[in-house]
Amino acid sequence: MNGSNINRNELDNKVVNIELTLTSIIQGVALYFLAENARTVLAEGRWASWFYVATGLLIILLFWSRALIHTLTLIRWPLEFVHNFLYFACALCEVLAFTRLTNPRMWFTILAIYAVVVWILFAYDVRMVRLRASDSAGPAGRQLFALVAQDQRFNIRWMVPGIFAFNSLCAVAIYLAPEFFLTRHGHVGLIAAEAIGLVFYLRSIIRSYAKLAPLIAATHEEWRGL
Repeated sequence: MNGSNINRNELDNKVVNIELTLTSIIQGVALYFLAENARTVLAEGRWASWFYVATGLLIILLFWSRALIHTLTLIRWPLEFVHNFLYFACALCEVLAFTRLTNPRMWFTILAIYAVVVWILFAYDVRMVRLRASDSAGPAGRQLFALVAQDQRFNIRWMVPGIFAFNSLCAVAIYLAPEFFLTRHGHVGLIAAEAIGLVFYLRSIIRSYAKLAPLIAATHEEWRGL
């Protein structure tokens, strides 16, 4: 390994550490707001809002786990500022949603906006997937980034638009029929459906990581050998 390769690997490690630190901090902030507002909900005895607390925790776990996989597969030198700026925008949407645990219409409205920001993030990161694929001439890298690109397309075309559509429809339904969804607590069915959907999404991410982990290790070995 020559000096330029050593220097590139050192820079890669620094950028990865920055990415991991940033992800942990912004999701830690989101968790703080969720916990603080959950404490208020508990004190007021609003049982229905606990569905929103559980869903909020799922959102944090989903973002953190996807960001972790993203860091391990795509992040190398140089630092991607726009990508990280979008992380801040996502965290802002999370915090705003977590302050609306007792306001179902605003919850679903903010999460629809959150889905749009995540949509932009996925679309922006397509370029990063292509860059990493061009960095990876070995068999492990080619296999890894074929899977990553496939997952990226699935989220852009189906998963994130589906989340946006669901939250938008829920917000509109509550606006049009407040008597049923608010007074008679029909919104509980909506948030329960969202929570169940996110559980399955999180399960698929964990399964995906189990398949990717050996390829990630092998790809990093290929990078170090270039």
